[in-house]
Amino acid sequence: MNFQVDEIGRVVSVGDGIARVYGLNEIQAWEMVEFASGVKGIALNLENENVGIVVFGSDTAIKEGDLVKRLWIYLWIRVEVKALEIIERKYVHEPMQTRLEAVDNLVPIGRGQRELIIGDQQIWKIAVAIDTILNQKQMNSRGTSESETLYCVYVVIGQKCSTVAQLVQILSEVNTLEYSILVVDTTSDLAPL
Repeated sequence: MNFQVDEIGRVVSVGDGIARVYGLNEIQAWEMVEFASGVKGIALNLENENVGIVVFGSDTAIKEGDLVKRLWIYLWIRVEVKALEIIERKYVHEPMQTRLEAVDNLVPIGRGQRELIIGDQQIWKIAVAIDTILNQKQMNSRGTSESETLYCVYVVIGQKCSTVAQLVQILSEVNTLEYSILVVDTTSDLAPL
């Protein structure tokens, strides 16, 4: 292979899913690279002396001094696109009942709205979310058409795998997974992923 000087770098340090690489002088942000071990990454932190590469996978196979090559592939993520202005979005105009009296009476929630459930540990945040999803089964089974079905998206961040497995089991036992989407990032997942 014929490489130019600015196409290959060397790992200076690696840890916590981030590799510092020296020698990729012309690399651009969001450009993909490949380490000698075959693991891929993306350049995010461009500095004068080195480049911070977010590793897509386990960084245990990457060692100090390993070669890193540019792939000339640029990853432009839709997340980076500016969101619609508030005035341009569809208004939340239809209520959504959680069927939990305390929640429905204190916090009005509309269909299509996101709702963040925050609080200290052991205050039943997960129970509120699960009960709300379970209660939507009754609402969805009232002869509603596909376009009227209320889909629940539940984002779980930083929970143990066993907790997520219990959640999936509960939702599958009562056939609520057909209108539920779970986005999961457990404590065992790598931070860059």
